[in-house]
Amino acid sequence: MLFPRLPALPILVCCWLLPLVASMFPPGTAAVVRAAEPAWNQFRGPAADGHSRSQNLPTSWSETENIRWKTPVPGKAWSSPVVANNLVWLSNATEDGRRLSLVAVDAVTGEKRRDQTVFEVAEPMFCHPFNSYASPTPVTDGDRIWVHYGSAGTACIETASGNVCWQRQDLPCDHHRGPGSSPILFDNLLILTFDGFDRQYVVALDKRTGRTAWKADRSIDYGSDDGDFKKAYCTPTVLDHGGRLQLVSPAAVATIAYAPRTGKELWKVYHGGYNAAARPIYSHGLVIICTAGGDRLLAVRPEGTGDITATNVVWKFGKSAPTRPSQSVVGDHLYMVSDTGIFSCLDIATGEVRWSHRQSGRYSASLVESGGRLYACDEDGGCVVFQANPQRFDLLAKNRLAAGCMASPAVVDDDLLIRTKTHLYRIGKK
Repeated sequence: MLFPRLPALPILVCCWLLPLVASMFPPGTAAVVRAAEPAWNQFRGPAADGHSRSQNLPTSWSETENIRWKTPVPGKAWSSPVVANNLVWLSNATEDGRRLSLVAVDAVTGEKRRDQTVFEVAEPMFCHPFNSYASPTPVTDGDRIWVHYGSAGTACIETASGNVCWQRQDLPCDHHRGPGSSPILFDNLLILTFDGFDRQYVVALDKRTGRTAWKADRSIDYGSDDGDFKKAYCTPTVLDHGGRLQLVSPAAVATIAYAPRTGKELWKVYHGGYNAAARPIYSHGLVIICTAGGDRLLAVRPEGTGDITATNVVWKFGKSAPTRPSQSVVGDHLYMVSDTGIFSCLDIATGEVRWSHRQSGRYSASLVESGGRLYACDEDGGCVVFQANPQRFDLLAKNRLAAGCMASPAVVDDDLLIRTKTHLYRIGKK
């Protein structure tokens, strides 16, 4: 039993019923998003690809320049900020994982509006020091926010009142090194990913009540009985390709696409590797999958059924591919930074390398794009801003804050939200 002092909590049935009106990007262009969502409502923003609607994010800052506000955030949590109703929301945790919380910060003033305990865990599972107990990023529709701490618990909370609509602590998984996969919304479903040491599955909950809608165990031949080689930390992406909705969910060794409303498996591609964390991208009719080990980085046509490894892999890139930072597509090119600071640009159609450039730094945060500029924040306080230029690495600015980033930046209006290991910043002109 994962939490011997905490019995599984029953679902608290909520009292509201609010259907979400759906709208999608055209097939072949972007991940599926919903028009009612706030600007930056989930990991990597509303389109799940790091693209900012603002074209005017700042390019230079320091501890004394272009800081609108700076708010301390005690604890240890690598989740990224999300925005709803002029509030910036952060999941948080104590370093020992005994208190799992939700923090709300006023987006205008930086004043902390809420610090709400969501779960108290008597005996937290082991978490590797590189990770945190609150690494999954929340997701919000504006009225509610869903926070997820892996198998330690998932909750739905009203943003205005702080009322807890429902909680679940009965979804088992031994993360072995701590949780990492973020929750996503699709229609009335909250989709969670559990790729742990002991079991691997994807589950969809009714976002209104928390009841399980479907559950799909991973049907992957891992080639090993060692659970360490079955772990992954990816966040899936929902896309529409040729009129077929797909939940593309990378795991260790393979990536599986499911029908998002039912959990039915559509296709599978084997690529090897484990501990993958980068979120897949859909662009130019291809799914870009980044793994830790194995093929490293590959482009797949999301068509057909069953095992499509032999027929639908368009290209592979094995050198200097990232493990944790998710990439961005600008124009016809894929831009990325590796964990060790190697920046690269690839032709998205062919996988051909246009350029590769080494910078110093260690990177976990995913790229953010604004107006053809890309932002790469490192683990030691630096942030490189470079132009999306397929001809060469085109450095625009190097910035530095007092502490580094494990979380990915978010966007509010024309400003950046950067969560470092110690503070939350709103960066922009006052």
